[in-house]
Amino acid sequence: MSTETSASVQTGTPPATKGGRLPVAGRAEVRRSFARLLLSEKFRVLSAVGLHLVAAAAAAVAPLLLGEIIDHLAAGGGVAGVDRLAVGMAAACIAVVLFTWAGTFVAHRLGERLSAHMREQFVDRCLRLPMPVVERAGSGDLMTRSSADVPEAGNLFRDGVPQVTVSGLKVLVFLGAMLWVSPLLGMCMLVAVPPITIGTRWYLKRARHGYLREREAESEIGDTIAASADGARTTGAYRLEDRRRRAGDDTVATSWAAVRHTLFLRSVFFPFLDGSYALPTAAVLIVGGACYFEGVVSLGMVASCAVLTRQIMFPLDHILVWVERIQRGAAALARIEGVAEVEGAEDGATDERPVDGTVELRDVRYAYPNGGDVLHGVSLTVPAGERFAVVGPSGAGKSTLARLISGVDAPREGTVRIGGVDVAALPLDERRRRVNLVTQEHHVFTATLRDNLALADAGADDEELRSALAAVGADWAFDLPEGLDTRLGGTARELDAASAQQIALARIILADPDVVILDEATSMLDPRAARDTERALGAVLAGRTVIAIAHRLHTAHDADRIAVVERGIVAELGGHDELIARDGHYADLWRAWHGEPATRRGTDSG
Repeated sequence: MSTETSASVQTGTPPATKGGRLPVAGRAEVRRSFARLLLSEKFRVLSAVGLHLVAAAAAAVAPLLLGEIIDHLAAGGGVAGVDRLAVGMAAACIAVVLFTWAGTFVAHRLGERLSAHMREQFVDRCLRLPMPVVERAGSGDLMTRSSADVPEAGNLFRDGVPQVTVSGLKVLVFLGAMLWVSPLLGMCMLVAVPPITIGTRWYLKRARHGYLREREAESEIGDTIAASADGARTTGAYRLEDRRRRAGDDTVATSWAAVRHTLFLRSVFFPFLDGSYALPTAAVLIVGGACYFEGVVSLGMVASCAVLTRQIMFPLDHILVWVERIQRGAAALARIEGVAEVEGAEDGATDERPVDGTVELRDVRYAYPNGGDVLHGVSLTVPAGERFAVVGPSGAGKSTLARLISGVDAPREGTVRIGGVDVAALPLDERRRRVNLVTQEHHVFTATLRDNLALADAGADDEELRSALAAVGADWAFDLPEGLDTRLGGTARELDAASAQQIALARIILADPDVVILDEATSMLDPRAARDTERALGAVLAGRTVIAIAHRLHTAHDADRIAVVERGIVAELGGHDELIARDGHYADLWRAWHGEPATRRGTDSG
């Protein structure tokens, strides 16, 4: 593992990428990934190769028998000999059809299986990506890799691998047949090597960079479209339509330039190849004609080799045409495999495990990219099992604290520990099992209610699922026509934000983590329902550390202790009654919450 990656593991930050983009794997990593996928289906690979090898050998028999017929007739042979050779040609043609069909069937099944393996692996890796990596990469980058790169790489496995392999086998078999007929005439194939080699090297030297640039430009378009769509109302309110339009035009212009470059490469490469294909046939006819008159070769040998040169050129052309598509597929696969480099950054994670749910922050400082510190040396200790509330004005750093404690982000300086272990050093699966962060942003998958809840605990039975729903006040779930088997999301049954939030809270109960962080977790519920839900959660999560980012101060009132955060520091710390008696920041916030005038000047009660 590189020094950069090792440092990333120690600090909890993802490997550095250009402009925050997800990494792109190098050629060696792509080759290794390709080999691993092939070895995972080695029996089918060998079966497909064997069937197509037989088909190619049968296809080479027909030109050889054609030469035999010509020589037989030239020697004055009878009809019986011609008929016997013609039957052999017919049998060879039937064998070509049968073995080609069988080989193609096996090869395409192989390609589909390899494509499926690659897709499943990519989805699994995406689900393991740390949140900061996804946020910094931007939605367009990951979206393009999912929607464009995965299908392109799938085509490589489904179509490219079988067809290039088959064509390669045919070239080798036909060339072997030419050399067997006449080594001298077989050597005539060499005249095509210099122009094909020069053209292919010229193309390959430029193609990878060109197609990667094209893919990156597609990601930029995705980012720009997503940003324009998400911020449409803000854009309209501040009259920024022209700026967003110019941003869109710039990204489209960049993409068009990248597409034009790859089009230029193809426009040079393919015509150059077309001019090379006639050279071997011409060489065989010229050399073969001269040798025939010298008595070195027979007319049948010349005819067989001339036909074989044309047979070689068809699969060779197929291979070279696929070179362009392989470059596209390889570029897509490099971007897909790049996700594994981020996943691999956790290889050096600690083997230590938290002993309990105690949360400790020591001199924590944090700054978002291109900005100053949001937190300035925050130190806190939340004992295991305590209900702890964090309050303060908007922008004070409350949600940032939640992200740091959950391990979503890592501090610039200082440490965040859970049960004595640095949370950023925990493996991702362990971190997700120990700490759960619930925000106001929730997702209901297009699946049954049972499947949506089982994401938190696949082994939970129906009674446990219903208990979790009851604990968060999701009474609507018990009135569904098919109960837990009712499909949700998409066109099946769209839930409102409050119901989606209750599903997220039910998942927390099922996940049963050591530490629960609630950041506006009940904001979509009405105040009375929110208060009832929080009290129910408090009872269910008793014994676990609960840290609530309290925007409604009744949440703070119910907590064991409260931290008041202002301008990135902990301004006050204590229980509700203690802080009210202190008549400081918290007391002003409490009075403002109840509509009473603040007694302290200069305090933002937002």
